[in-house]
Amino acid sequence: MNARLILLPGLAADETMWKAQCAALAAWKPLVTDVHMQDHETVEAMAAALLAGHDGDLLLCGASMGGMIAMEAARQAPARVAGLALLGTTARPETPEMRQVRETAIELFRQGRAMELIEANAGFAFHPDHARNAVLVRSYLDFVDRAGAGQLIRQNRAVMSRPDARTHLSAVRCPTLVMCGDSDQLTPPECSAEIAELVPGAELETVARCGHMLTMEQPAAVNAILKAWLERLARGA
Repeated sequence: MNARLILLPGLAADETMWKAQCAALAAWKPLVTDVHMQDHETVEAMAAALLAGHDGDLLLCGASMGGMIAMEAARQAPARVAGLALLGTTARPETPEMRQVRETAIELFRQGRAMELIEANAGFAFHPDHARNAVLVRSYLDFVDRAGAGQLIRQNRAVMSRPDARTHLSAVRCPTLVMCGDSDQLTPPECSAEIAELVPGAELETVARCGHMLTMEQPAAVNAILKAWLERLARGA
């Protein structure tokens, strides 16, 4: 298979969240995209920019917001997406409750209180065992801090206006892997199960003792699952 492997980070994240995967999957020459960090205002525009920026067939591996962009890219260009790996994400549109939570957060970002809010809520991104890992949590906080308030505002707005991907997932025909942490509080396992039920032939994997940041929390398990999936694709299984 000659498709290019593209790794899509989550909201405010960068290549840090894919560090372990880039090393483990080096044979596939993965590229971490920063399309979400560019000036696009919607998930749809981010997906279009991703497709425009890379020629040929693509293997899209997206986490959280990255998964939303990957699903939208598959809708826009189904013939070019040779495979989808969707980690800790949801196909559902924003709920009124989460919209209000994000609006409140955006106001705090505008006031220069972004890290105050992120530090107070960092625990929700991790399994309780990993939330006590100071080095892991610091790595997470650092890349959010690097993103800055402007990116946090713009990317949250894009997530708030995301399309309902459930309306097109039944049309997906490429091999699809869905993965989630068993203790994900931000996109609970039921969200991943829903995606797997909608995509014909999708595989569903649940990572034990893991929250939302599964690529960082359980890199060995995530790498093993991704590597086995990519090898099956290479064999045409």
